[in-house]
Parts: sequence; C-alpha cells; structure tokens
Amino acid sequence: MISGAHVILYSKNAEADRAFFRDVLGFTSVDAGHGWLIFALPPAEAAFHPSDVGDACELYFMCSESEAENGIPCEEGR
Repeated sequence: MISGAHVILYSKNAEADRAFFRDVLGFTSVDAGHGWLIFALPPAEAAFHPSDVGDACELYFMCSESEAENGIPCEEGR
C-alpha cells in the first residue's frame, strides 16, 4: 500500500518558495544538506529544487517497509 508521497516542485526562486513554506505557512522542515529543506506535509512531503524553467514537478510514492521486505514493488500502485 502506498503510505504517502514526496513531491518535488521546480522553481525559478527556490529560496523564496522555501521561505514562504517555512515563514508564512509555518510548515516544519528538515535540512537534507546544503540548505535543501524538505517540508513535512503529513502524509506527504514537499521540496523546492532550483530550475531555470520552473514548470516541472515529480511525484514519488512512498511504501511501507513491510512491503519492501515482502518484495512487493511500490510501482504496482497498491
């Protein structure tokens, strides 16, 4: 079963978008290194990556550890 998602938002001004999520919306975050903040949006996460284009996104599904241990691939969409 899919238990959540990690969303990546590409931005022309990732620093400003991170500050908006942190300072205005009040979302908590962890620093993944080098100032790359990952914001908790239970049951999901969101991150801003710099981009010259700014019009792309990616969606990753998160699965429970028990499914990985059982050999059930997350991409089956369960």
